[in-house]
Amino acid sequence: MKNIPNYIMGKWVEHSGDGIAQYNAITGEQISTVGSEGLDFAAMADYARKVGNPALRKMTFHERGQMIKALALYLLDLKKKYYAVSAMTGATKTDSWIDIEGGIGNLFAYASLRRKFPNQPFYVDGETAPLSKEGTFIGHHIMVPKRGVAIHLNAFNFPIWGMLEKIAVNFLAGMPAIVKPAEQTSYLTQVMVEDIIASGILPAGALQLVCGSGIGILDPVMSQDIVTFTGSASTGAFLKCLPSIINNAVPFNMEADSLNCSILGPDAVPGTEEFDLFIKEVRKEMTVKSGQKCTAIRRIIVPENLVEAVQTALSKQLSTTTLGDPAVEGVRMGPLATREQVEEVRAKVKELSTEGQIVYGSLDNFEVIGGDKDKGAFMAPILMVNNSPFQHLKVHNIEAFGPVSTIMPYKNMDEAIELAQMGKGSLVTSIATFDDKIATEFVLGAATHHGRILVLNRESAKESTGHGSPMPLLTHGGPGRAGGGEEMGGMRGVMHYLQRTSIQGSPTTLTAITQVHQYGAKYIEDDVHPFRKHFEDLRISETWITHKHTVSESDIHNFANVSGDNFYAHMDVTSLEGTIFEKRVAHGYFVLAKAAGLFVEPRKGPVMLNYGLDECRFVKPVYPGMTIGVRLTVKEKVDQEKKSAEDIAKGIVKWLVDIYDETGETVALATILTMVKKLNQE
Repeated sequence: MKNIPNYIMGKWVEHSGDGIAQYNAITGEQISTVGSEGLDFAAMADYARKVGNPALRKMTFHERGQMIKALALYLLDLKKKYYAVSAMTGATKTDSWIDIEGGIGNLFAYASLRRKFPNQPFYVDGETAPLSKEGTFIGHHIMVPKRGVAIHLNAFNFPIWGMLEKIAVNFLAGMPAIVKPAEQTSYLTQVMVEDIIASGILPAGALQLVCGSGIGILDPVMSQDIVTFTGSASTGAFLKCLPSIINNAVPFNMEADSLNCSILGPDAVPGTEEFDLFIKEVRKEMTVKSGQKCTAIRRIIVPENLVEAVQTALSKQLSTTTLGDPAVEGVRMGPLATREQVEEVRAKVKELSTEGQIVYGSLDNFEVIGGDKDKGAFMAPILMVNNSPFQHLKVHNIEAFGPVSTIMPYKNMDEAIELAQMGKGSLVTSIATFDDKIATEFVLGAATHHGRILVLNRESAKESTGHGSPMPLLTHGGPGRAGGGEEMGGMRGVMHYLQRTSIQGSPTTLTAITQVHQYGAKYIEDDVHPFRKHFEDLRISETWITHKHTVSESDIHNFANVSGDNFYAHMDVTSLEGTIFEKRVAHGYFVLAKAAGLFVEPRKGPVMLNYGLDECRFVKPVYPGMTIGVRLTVKEKVDQEKKSAEDIAKGIVKWLVDIYDETGETVALATILTMVKKLNQE
């Protein structure tokens, strides 16, 4: 019998004692044991903080992103191995694809997100806050990796995705992780972690694995640590109230199983594409992963005149779902993860049956193809109807975590919204409708109670990822029963592992700290035009003061002729009464274009091209006779990676273009971007 080891402080350690038995979900045979007895969780956390954390936090966001990308590519090459092990959990090929390649896809998504961050170990958040009249005292926000460890407590249904969707985020942020998958299926997580460690891609201390129950794993958490939990609402609530969490104010992100629902819009009658899409989506969410998904549809909310039509159509779809060993040709749904899960779901169905009626499926009478019905963890899809969902409330409080869902009627959209909210908060809800007014009414009415809302119709169906698929760059979580947390979410998720700190001081000092030029900071002047310099040689706050130009009436007319912009304020002085303008005013884009003419170095040099314009504000009118000049300042440098050995090594330089008049007052501010060649082409 295989003893599944834990990966602790740089070593694989087998558990002591008998451990917990792990079973093949198809045959019921024991395949291994797992345990965490004797592990020193305090020493593990200390190791992560002292070894893994410094190694990750000193890396830049770009370096961390490249590390995650390398890991994703490495694991993708080994995916066949994971499919073979995943089959023992009862997963079909589709189920395994979601878990394995969905998880690896998450790594790729967060690796790409590195481009949204600077090539620095820290992130400068938001805009400068002016705090004084003369501008000598300002504020800003900086975000740095916390000095602790992220502890991830994951559910049994996605042994790989559950781990990868979390560590992708904390690794990009610069924090190490201790992963504790659910013991029932941790043997699959362990196989992948073994490969991750063998790859040598992660620094020492970045990842540790506890495959057993992990009792006591949260006792040593400290204020710099972060805990994430995925699982039942009751277990999450218990953990969230542990003294170590409360006393140390440890951030606790909870993603709990919820009573998600899907709504059939009143316009989506039989014969419409939306009706067919709705039936297909509900059937899929009942049967994929055997309904053991935190995002599965538990409540089917439909117009009261369509209950029978939905019941008939959905029953017909479910009748094509063959149950058994996924290795057998034609099997479309496998078993639940464990026999214990089967008994738990059966008990919940019986309780729900006291207020509803089973209209398709049976707890006992069903066929299994290729598997052992008595020893395996098989359960057939169960479709129920609750005709009085405002009086019979168990459907809004009890979740059968398996292939079980209940149809319920509504009279109008207000009732549909109310029924959706009666689940007390969910990870996701969806509505099938081709009427944008109905979609708008539902989304604005229901958004308070749901972490994600999918609007499904014929226009999006081809590319829609579906009701049950959270996306890496969007938040995954929900209010109330769903736990109140948020996972992933792109940059938002990364910031969960960073400490946001407000910093105050002079513009020059804050420029030195943030490596972003703050307006009002001291300039660095040089006799060499900055466009003659390579990317490495440019310094933050380096400034070029241009010669000046006096704006004339001819400039305004000529620009109007070239651009076709004959707006009255530029061309019709008789129309200025009642406006803010004293006389004919120069085009704002002329001022910007003329500024470019003043600061550009015309000769060929390291500047390869104009990359774009981030911000532009025209703050004071420019009239004929006024004289303008430009202060061109290196605001920020954004490193770029070479896409191939033949690619030109380069970076993006953000320039602050401060255009001022003869009084010294700013008339326009803009941030332009140029692509600048590096001196070092290796």
